[in-house]
Amino acid sequence: TGSSDPYCVVKIDDEAIIRTATVWKTLSPFWGEEYEVHLQPTFHSISIYVMDEDALSRDDVIGKVCITRDMLVDNPKGYSGWMSLSEVDPDEEVQGEIHLRVEVLGSQGDRRQLRCTVLEAR
Repeated sequence: TGSSDPYCVVKIDDEAIIRTATVWKTLSPFWGEEYEVHLQPTFHSISIYVMDEDALSRDDVIGKVCITRDMLVDNPKGYSGWMSLSEVDPDEEVQGEIHLRVEVLGSQGDRRQLRCTVLEAR
């Protein structure tokens, strides 16, 4: 039909912790959802998978982006911009981008506060 039914799954170190709502019949979804999670000081990465919901078979993985601990060290004030989706399955072609804003908000004791906003995708 030329459109998808996208949603996102957020994983911290390969553990799924968030699933957004599905945005039906679009190639340019907007979610407008906020979640708060507590990262362990030893976390390695935050991965955001963009999925295509399919009622008749298994949901398809459109692609993913990964924010690593090293990226946050290299950008101590945060990051904002479009990131290209990368493939999850090497046999699949991936097209698309996701607009992220990652902000380092400060510290509470030995914990840093991090806000990651998935603004939109295309």
